Amino acid sequence: MTEKKIFIRSTGSYLPEKVLTNKMLKEMVDTTDEWIVSRTGIKERRIALENECTSDLGVKAALKALAGAKILIEEIDLIIVATLSPDYIFPSTACMIQKKLGATCPAFDVGAACSGMLFALSSAKSFIASGQYKNVLVVAAEKVSSFIDYTDRSTCVLFGDGAAAMIVSDKAGFKESLQVGEIVLGSDGQMHKSLEIPAGGSVLSARNSSTTTKDHFLKMDGKVVFKHAIQRMASSIKECLDQSDVSEQQIDYFIPHQANDRIIDALLKRFSIKIDRVHKTLESTGNTCAASIGICLDHYLDQKVKMDQNILLTTFGAGFTWGSMLLKRERQ
Repeated sequence: MTEKKIFIRSTGSYLPEKVLTNKMLKEMVDTTDEWIVSRTGIKERRIALENECTSDLGVKAALKALAGAKILIEEIDLIIVATLSPDYIFPSTACMIQKKLGATCPAFDVGAACSGMLFALSSAKSFIASGQYKNVLVVAAEKVSSFIDYTDRSTCVLFGDGAAAMIVSDKAGFKESLQVGEIVLGSDGQMHKSLEIPAGGSVLSARNSSTTTKDHFLKMDGKVVFKHAIQRMASSIKECLDQSDVSEQQIDYFIPHQANDRIIDALLKRFSIKIDRVHKTLESTGNTCAASIGICLDHYLDQKVKMDQNILLTTFGAGFTWGSMLLKRERQ
C-alpha cells in the first residue's frame, strides 16, 4: 500500500513592528552589542506591543498562510497551536485563534516549548494520514517578552516575539508544495529544571509565589542547554536522515532552530552541510521559540528556490524536547 502524501501547501509569518536592538538593551542591562553578537549572532529582536497577545500574532501569520493556500477558513478541519507563552493557562490559545479567525473546527494547543512546531506538524501529519481531516492549520506563536526578566543578561538578549503558520493538507498547492517526510521527535523530562518558568502552574501557584522572586520569568542554565541542544539535535538529524535514506550531502537547505550562532556552528561541524546551505533569521529576530523554524522557513521560501530540493529542519527546547524533519520542495 502506497503511503499517503502529506503537503505543506503554504506558509505565513508575522513579526511585530517594535524593534529592540542591542544598543537599546545596553541601556537596560549590563551588556554591549559586541558581547551579544559574539556569543549569539543576534543584533535585534521584535517585541509585541502591550496590547498584542500571542493569539493576535498567530492570527496574522495564519491569515497569510490561508491566503497563500487560497482556501477559506471554513475549509480548515483542525487548528493546532504550538506556544510556550499562551494567552491564558486556559482556555487554549488555539481556541482564541479559532475565535478570531471565525473558524468552527476543533482547536487545541501543543506544549513542547521551542520544539512545538515540529510536534504540531507531526500531529497534523498523523491526523491527515488517518483520513480524519484534510486541511489542518498549524500555528506557532510566541510573546516570550511577557516572561523575560530584562535585568537578566543571560536571557533577555536571546528572545523575541513572532509567529508562523502553515496549511498542512492531503493535496498539494497549485504550482509547488513541500512534501512532509520523516519526522523524528524526542523528550527528556529529567532535564526540565535547566530551562523553565518556575511559577504560574500547580507546582508554584499564584497564591504560593511572589512576583518579587522573579519566578514567573524564564530561567535557563545556558551551559547545560547548549550541550544538550547540540547532542539532541545532532542525534535526531542522523536518525531522520537514516529513516529517509538521504545522505548529508543530499541536504540542499538546512533550517535549524534559531537559538544562537554557536549552536548552529557546532551542528555544522558534525555534518557535511556547508554554511551556504544554512538559512538563518536570528540576527534580526532572536530566538522566537516555537515560531523559530516556521518564521525561518517562510522567509526562505520567499527567496529563490529550486524544485526537487531536500530541506532539513531541526529544533530543541525546554522539557527537554527536540526533533528533526525532512521536507522536499517539488513542483506538481
